[in-house]
Amino acid sequence: MRINSAVQAAIDLTAGAAGGTACVVTGQPFDTAKVKMQTFPNMYKGLVDCFVKTYKQVGLRGFYKGTSPALVANIAENSVLFMCYGFCQQIVRRIVGVDRKTKLSDLQNAAAGSFASAFATLVLCPTELVKCRLQAMHEMQLSGKIIQGHNTVWSVVKSVIQKDGPLGFYRGLSSTLLREVPGYFFFFGGYELSRTFFASGRSKDELGPIPLLLSGGFGGSCLWIAVYPVDCVKSRIQVLSMAGKQAGFMGTFVTVVRTEGVLALYSGLTPTMIRAFVANGALFLAYEYSRKLLMKQIDSY
Repeated sequence: MRINSAVQAAIDLTAGAAGGTACVVTGQPFDTAKVKMQTFPNMYKGLVDCFVKTYKQVGLRGFYKGTSPALVANIAENSVLFMCYGFCQQIVRRIVGVDRKTKLSDLQNAAAGSFASAFATLVLCPTELVKCRLQAMHEMQLSGKIIQGHNTVWSVVKSVIQKDGPLGFYRGLSSTLLREVPGYFFFFGGYELSRTFFASGRSKDELGPIPLLLSGGFGGSCLWIAVYPVDCVKSRIQVLSMAGKQAGFMGTFVTVVRTEGVLALYSGLTPTMIRAFVANGALFLAYEYSRKLLMKQIDSY
């Protein structure tokens, strides 16, 4: 049975939302540690130190600061990402001149994923700004950069609107684009290459949960290794702009390298890589199985 484009888009969107939820549920504590260590590298000696200090000062809830906007961000991003991924695959097929049912190569899928990420960035940037600010609010107060923090999603949203207007939610947009577009080339490329390896000549659709988990984890790891310094700059722009005017991407990048050294751009890499493997493995597993389930339901009618 041939499924029309609108139904296929709805399936991809729903499966992407399921994947985004799985990603946040499995990876939020590590994401919180990443943002804290990126923004205030001198406060923490490493991942264990960050976890211990956060638990002592704020308690267990400190690891889940920003979970609500993280859920919104990941569900919105992955819904749009996987919906646009399907459309972008068709665009790539037209560019290379093949039939719409032809399987794309791993490189062509990587290019489609990279195109799709540009659209996802527009819904990701505002929610990720709120998430990052909530995650690093305690450190902003400790460092004296702000006098009074905001402890709820609404208070952060209100402060952004009052201070910068609606466009304030797009602080760090250029660095988010610089992260997403090349990053998702490696993300989908790594995922598809890994699936090809595990399939060993069989159809990729026949892969079980373990190969899918490992393939998703490998794709996520490829993304973060490739673009981590860009993400570090993005986090600083989005968090430190709470305290006043913050330089753009190049200004922040040069300041970090000059004052703290190149290694400062890799602060928080350890929790990021742990989260990348676990969370993205869960993301693709949830996406692939949700998509298969929905496709079966449609085929049965």
